[in-house]
Amino acid sequence: MKRSLITLLSLLITMHIVVAQHVHESGIEAKAPIDTTKKSIPKEVHAQLGDSHHMIYYYAPAVRGRDIWGGLVPYGEVWVTGAHRATHWQFDKDIMIGTQRIPAGKYGVFTIPGKKEWVFILNKNWDQHLADDYDQNEDIIRIKVKAGKSNKNQERLAYYLNETGNKQNALIMSWEKIRIKVSFANL
Repeated sequence: MKRSLITLLSLLITMHIVVAQHVHESGIEAKAPIDTTKKSIPKEVHAQLGDSHHMIYYYAPAVRGRDIWGGLVPYGEVWVTGAHRATHWQFDKDIMIGTQRIPAGKYGVFTIPGKKEWVFILNKNWDQHLADDYDQNEDIIRIKVKAGKSNKNQERLAYYLNETGNKQNALIMSWEKIRIKVSFANL
């Protein structure tokens, strides 16, 4: 009985090791699967920037051949900078954007896209559908940021949180061929 149990255990361990292995073929570059999802998918970005944890939760729409800027997303209007629900950014330590201290918490992320310049907005109301309940009186900060162009198409909207050095960081939003960057500092 003991011998059967040991044999069975050995067999299970061997099967686990074999199943967990995968093959890398030399000379062949792995390709990401093509994104065929038509709906906007929920995504989260987490980053430990210094001693502060940051999280961005958003719905990521895809370009899918559509005219995005000045089409699907109009210029000059408040946008949730994602899809379905307001994108939200949460951090557990105070940060500084420009000269303004932002208390630790959870905030709605909105933008007002422009052809060359955008307005980046943090709003107290993070739990809202699109910009339906948006109220400018609840803005924590509004700053102007430059819209950068990219030669590479970003099919699905993406956010990034990067350390740039000496307690300096960046929140980056990229979609289609546009990127915006919001610099901030940990306090």
